[in-house]
Amino acid sequence: MPTRVLPQARHLKDSHRGARSNADRFPQAYNTNEKIIRAALNARLLPENGVIAMLILTLNCRRFSVQYQLFDWRHLVSLASGKVERVVVGDSFITHQVPGRHPQHRDEECPDHRSALKLILDTLADPKVGVLPHVGKIRAVGHRVVHGGEKFTRSVLIDGEVTEAIKEMADLAPLHNTPNLAGIRAGQELLPEIPHVAIFDTAFHQTMPEAAYIYPLPYEWYQRHGIRRYGFHGPSHLYAARRGAALAGVNPEESNLVTVHTGNGVSLCAVRNGESVDTSMGLTPLEGVMMGNRCGDIDPGIIPFMINTVGISAHEIDLFMNQRSGLTGIVGRRVTRRILLDEANDGDPRCKLALDMEVYRLRKYLGAYLAVIGKPDAIVFSYGEGWADWPIRGMALAGMEQFGIKVDPERDLLALMGGKEMLISADDSKVKVYVMPTGEDMVLNGDVATIMGWRGKAK
Repeated sequence: MPTRVLPQARHLKDSHRGARSNADRFPQAYNTNEKIIRAALNARLLPENGVIAMLILTLNCRRFSVQYQLFDWRHLVSLASGKVERVVVGDSFITHQVPGRHPQHRDEECPDHRSALKLILDTLADPKVGVLPHVGKIRAVGHRVVHGGEKFTRSVLIDGEVTEAIKEMADLAPLHNTPNLAGIRAGQELLPEIPHVAIFDTAFHQTMPEAAYIYPLPYEWYQRHGIRRYGFHGPSHLYAARRGAALAGVNPEESNLVTVHTGNGVSLCAVRNGESVDTSMGLTPLEGVMMGNRCGDIDPGIIPFMINTVGISAHEIDLFMNQRSGLTGIVGRRVTRRILLDEANDGDPRCKLALDMEVYRLRKYLGAYLAVIGKPDAIVFSYGEGWADWPIRGMALAGMEQFGIKVDPERDLLALMGGKEMLISADDSKVKVYVMPTGEDMVLNGDVATIMGWRGKAK
């Protein structure tokens, strides 16, 4: 299927290239100097005096939640961030965080994504807890969109054609693109005078060669239905690849790395010469390693067997594989990885089995991707909120000295505390191993800034 470049996006050819160089421009994703943060916050309440505000609101709309961040591109600081939870399902609430202040919690019903976004905007401009005199200070909105198919190889300015294409892609990711699109429509309604930009999870992986993304299925399925491997967590892998190359002291465009995104979903990416050449997730986020609720790779023959023998429906199969498999399926109940680890250490056989399976499958993918990229410059683990204490990485890397990988146990233990970039490999390890907070927000902001023409104007 040929890639279609949308008319309004042709001048954005290098937007993702700009975002790729962003991570190695800055030593950290955000400016953490308290004086600069305080000055930036104060500046939001003062007249602009001819200085153009560069405030970006980024949104990640999921089925039952909306995550947000207000970012000052001029000063490279996060002014506020938070999350509205239990959208649609009831008992909704917002958690709002401003650097240097206590987190704010507010209960307010949000029956849809529009009301959730309205709550976010009201909170940002609230005289007591907000950081804006009015929402008119916001200059652009960046929307994270999970599935862009083959139509979007880079971030684009949103118009009617783009929203229609995102809607079409909903068949490939109904649990993700549908709420993503709801957020876009709500944003355009509530903030109609400013540009809205779509940043796609799948875009970074569009450099995969055909041999890596085509399934060994009837080729007509690809031609007629777009059945192929797309990959996900693109912004996270992009940032990890660029930061990993910078930390390893190699040219990003010549770097060979394996990046591992950890969160509610886990995925790996093989990066050769700075580009994604393979990734563990496929047509959907279900493929790949074992995850908390998702099965990852399985024998496809299991599906018709269960349908024909047990009589369960295709819908039920989908539910089981996406929500009742992985660690949840093996243990028999939903557990956090911390509880899983504690109960495995206490001798629970199912918890120990689930832990052993997760470690084994991650190690198997790591070995495969090392073979794909050749001599590696680094392995980079990135984590989202609440995932710093993921102990599986150290366990999966244990015993890989024959591949030039040697983890320092003390460094790995310190990395479990999270919050900063850390080298966890030993001094005599031939391959460097890094752990870092995910910088996907910085990628989203960087792409919006590129499209707005702000690149290079940050202080």
